[in-house]
Amino acid sequence: MAPVRYIGIDIHKRQVVVAAVNSKQELILSPRKVSVSEFEAWADTHLLPTDHIALEATANAWEFHDLLSPMVSCVQVANSHKLRLISASSRKTDKHDALVLAKLLAAHLLPAVWVPPQHVRELRQLTRHRSQLVSQKSSVRNRLHAILHRHNLKAPKGQPFSLANEQWWTDLPLSPVEQLQVRHYWQTLHHLSQLITETETMIAQFSVADEWAEPITFLIQMSGIGLYSGMTILAAIGDISRFPAASQLVGYAGLGARVRESGDTLRTGGISKQGRRELRTILITCAWLAVHYSDYWRSVFQPLAHRIGKHKAITAVARKMLVAIWYILTQQETDRHADPETVARSFMNWASLHHLARSQNLHRLDFVRQRLRLIGLSDRVTSFQANGRTHHLVPAT
Repeated sequence: MAPVRYIGIDIHKRQVVVAAVNSKQELILSPRKVSVSEFEAWADTHLLPTDHIALEATANAWEFHDLLSPMVSCVQVANSHKLRLISASSRKTDKHDALVLAKLLAAHLLPAVWVPPQHVRELRQLTRHRSQLVSQKSSVRNRLHAILHRHNLKAPKGQPFSLANEQWWTDLPLSPVEQLQVRHYWQTLHHLSQLITETETMIAQFSVADEWAEPITFLIQMSGIGLYSGMTILAAIGDISRFPAASQLVGYAGLGARVRESGDTLRTGGISKQGRRELRTILITCAWLAVHYSDYWRSVFQPLAHRIGKHKAITAVARKMLVAIWYILTQQETDRHADPETVARSFMNWASLHHLARSQNLHRLDFVRQRLRLIGLSDRVTSFQANGRTHHLVPAT
């Protein structure tokens, strides 16, 4: 049997650098450059089934991981942030980086990350794309507000950017240049709204796929969590079973407190902010909504806000919500603070989004019944209010 080789691969846009060591950290393959276009052929020729490979997490690391996994014994992807901390050096070259990857792998010190399966990667791409589109839309609205501010004008009452107010904006007494800007900004808003709708339609379709239908059902029952926020949370978490404890999930989101200990001195600070930013951000948003709509979460928030301030208090609520998410997803249980009728209304909204229930050949009430049954609330809801109507959950015939 061939001895194990530990190979580090530093990936760049047009080339990769490969280096290898043995189990004693002895160099057995000097760092060499291979163009990306020739790398697959090089790998077929030079790699062995017993090889172990380390890659650094980059934009195309997953493609290289999928390419190499069938060829070798093991492929690990290194955490870029932790890797820089471990291998800090005044020397920074591609050859050096490849060799560091190989040596850390051989020493079993490589800070590896979880490699998400394809369905998680796709959902992450989709939720990130939606977030970017929403951010662009907010930016355009801010530019329109800036025009009003520049002329000391007040925005129209109600929703300033509703379609009913578009004519108000285009009729403003502005210079020709600013009138052009206003028209273009509104055209951009229309276009972005269309793109967001298309993206949200696909997210809704993902939500009823086999991989996501069950966990998103458990999440939507929680106050403050809707379809898009829930899918963003699931995309960031990936597989809940990889977190043996709730504290690990909290740390992954960067919501755990900083701790500094020296001798008899122990100090704690703000949250670490080391982890998945999008998970931390969406949880803060969900926490504000939960505090607004849920008596329970409001009762958690108010004493904290009085003692430590609103911003720190809402971060604490977000952390507590994430702990609840861990328990609910891990044990697949009903949220004990959920109001059954409110949950049924949330499921009705989910069924109605982009005609989702119809796309599944289901009546909306049948969709709601299925979801309530899954989380164990079907016998606690006989009717609920939604969209100005009372819906009765009589048994389906």
